[in-house]
Amino acid sequence: MSTRNPFQSHRSLAWVALFVFGLGLLAVAWMLPANVKSLNPALLREAGRDTPSVSVFSRDLLALDKPGPAALVLEAARLVKDSGAGALGVIFDDFQKKHREMVPWGGWDVALDPLLTGQNATAPTVSTPVLTFMVTQRARDNLRKYLEASRLPGVQTLLKTAELTGTHRFVPARKPGGQPLEAVILLTTYLWQTEHLAPSLQREVRDQAENAVTTGQMGPLEDFYIDILTLGKRLNWVQLSELLRTATSTATVAQFAHLTRVAPEHLPVIYTAALMAKSSDGVARYLITHGKPGVESLRQAISFNEGAVEQLVLRQVPVTNRSGLEYEFGASFALQKPELALLVKYAAFLAGVFLLFRSVDLKMFAHIESALPGAFPRMGSSILAVILTFIFFVFSEPFLLKAAATTDYQVKLLIPILGQTAGAPLTHISPTTSMEFKTILSISVFACLQVGMYIICLLRISDIDRQPMGAAVKLRLMDNEDNLFDGGLYIGIAGTATALVLQVMGLIDANLLAAYSSNLFGIVCVALVKIRHVRPYKRKLILESQVIPASSLSATAVKA
Repeated sequence: MSTRNPFQSHRSLAWVALFVFGLGLLAVAWMLPANVKSLNPALLREAGRDTPSVSVFSRDLLALDKPGPAALVLEAARLVKDSGAGALGVIFDDFQKKHREMVPWGGWDVALDPLLTGQNATAPTVSTPVLTFMVTQRARDNLRKYLEASRLPGVQTLLKTAELTGTHRFVPARKPGGQPLEAVILLTTYLWQTEHLAPSLQREVRDQAENAVTTGQMGPLEDFYIDILTLGKRLNWVQLSELLRTATSTATVAQFAHLTRVAPEHLPVIYTAALMAKSSDGVARYLITHGKPGVESLRQAISFNEGAVEQLVLRQVPVTNRSGLEYEFGASFALQKPELALLVKYAAFLAGVFLLFRSVDLKMFAHIESALPGAFPRMGSSILAVILTFIFFVFSEPFLLKAAATTDYQVKLLIPILGQTAGAPLTHISPTTSMEFKTILSISVFACLQVGMYIICLLRISDIDRQPMGAAVKLRLMDNEDNLFDGGLYIGIAGTATALVLQVMGLIDANLLAAYSSNLFGIVCVALVKIRHVRPYKRKLILESQVIPASSLSATAVKA
């Protein structure tokens, strides 16, 4: 009765354990939502946990008697299909019926309403852009008299800019056709008077106004007035004032005005994100950087509640799209310690790949290692692990190679004439910022083919080593397998050629990375096989074939 070799039993258990543990580490690396230059949706969901949803945020604005901002936030809630949007819509409609006088202004201003509409004028019943109220000469005269009574030096400086004639885009306020500039100056001055500008923005506007009065030229202040004109034609009073509270510079106001011109259909999402993140600067910078995909990222963040919007605006990175495959494993850890989570993710992948290849070593090539302890090294587990980890790093970081190109919403600073402030959006081709699934799949197929070819070559070397024949014969058999050992290079070239032909024929999307990766993998495979395995084994066979057997030496000595 035969008994199993304890060493073989131990080796069998070892390779199974390494294989299972390696798969577990790979699963951890794949599911951990940590990325270098992008944000996983699982992290957004975790960041938004236990924070106000967009519908709750809108209800809070309504509770503060700000139906104007609440209306835009409610529209954003409907766009992201928030579960509370329906009930909130009923509450909002009821609020409007009870407080019709607040609807045109988006809230209430005890001073501005009588100044601009007058007691006998017919007041509008719907949300109205604030500059609409300044169409009549009477409204502007009333507001000017009110502001002239102010003792604030900043207010008086801004009012003096109406006397300037050194303009380039506006008609001077005191000349025929200068009503738009006068209305914008009065609106800006009233925003200053009522402290609706952020402190840093207020200081910058005052400095520009003082410089304009000193030099007699509007200069940069004229650009700011154009931006206020753009926003004032689209937002009611409270909507505008709430937005400017979160804008810290004239550059931010310019970016927001530009966004309202080129992407008016996204205004509810952009406006809501600015209020939820309490940072118009961050939202504008994010959209200018990422363009239309940035709007979709903001929309997704809004659906995950206020905390998600704050996290996205804080990190200023795009959101990954993994075709619906999202894992929340370790999301809290990755959110709190992003650098450590990245280290754990790629270390787990490196260790997992290494253990998988070591398990293959123990299963298929352990007898070669024992027979050739110095000549036939392990299956290149460390080198393969490093190479595949690098490939995984590129795959899991779709925005790693993002090109710094002009986005759809890149600010155009020069506005030639006033009539073009609401012109057509700029047209740009958005850069490809992520790797498509087809590209990832093709590269993965090429990599798997080369790994398979690598194992086939090692199995062939193992088979030659087990043959009951001399070293010279084995050496000739190894020479006969040169074409097989070069097979990885042939497969790589064939894959590259096939991919390029299919791209030229239009059957697949053009992507040089996918095509040339096949050739790269082939070079790596052949280098590993020939340098790490074939060359040492041939060296051993050459040395063995040159050794004169001791029995032959003894026989020669006897004959002599």
